[in-house]
Amino acid sequence: MEQVGVGQFPPDKTGDAMTTALLHLENHYWTESEYLAIGETPERIELFNGSLVVIPTPTNGHQYIVASLLVELYHAVRSAGLYSFPGAGIRLDPGHIRIPDFLITTEINFDDRVTDASAVQLICEVVSPSNASADTVQKMRYYAEAGIPWYLLIDPRSETFHLFRLDGDRYTEHAKAAPGELLELTEPVVATIDPADLLPPR
Repeated sequence: MEQVGVGQFPPDKTGDAMTTALLHLENHYWTESEYLAIGETPERIELFNGSLVVIPTPTNGHQYIVASLLVELYHAVRSAGLYSFPGAGIRLDPGHIRIPDFLITTEINFDDRVTDASAVQLICEVVSPSNASADTVQKMRYYAEAGIPWYLLIDPRSETFHLFRLDGDRYTEHAKAAPGELLELTEPVVATIDPADLLPPR
């Protein structure tokens, strides 16, 4: 198969959503401008160290938690003059773009595909059983280095919600709760969460 050059796409694909297979035809260092030029794709794709990282399709339970969190915090977020999103791209550094499960931001440009980390007030990841270390170690470090004040880590395996606060250049655990317990948020929004209300029924 003919390799596609940098910034070049087959005529019948120009402007359309590109498949993961087509994206990996290019074996080169991806710049942020090239990443943004891809446009919308069927998959969620991140950019890290010049490489494209395709995020596996999450489980139904994972999506249930994210959707429940969005609903649970909606009024608190809007009352605080903030905005919440599932699966939106954020720029941690130039050329380093991640797509967390859920985030709360200050005012942003809604026409942009990527938001600077400086606008992010809280970020949330739901631990994936297939790659737990990415959420509990790697992404936690990246988000802390980007200066995001709050990190909510939801672990469906232990049914525990962990809320971390930025302390210098790293996170320290601020609070945690399991089903039947209350997780109190005072920043960036005021809200009380019972994990039992967000976890999938068993």
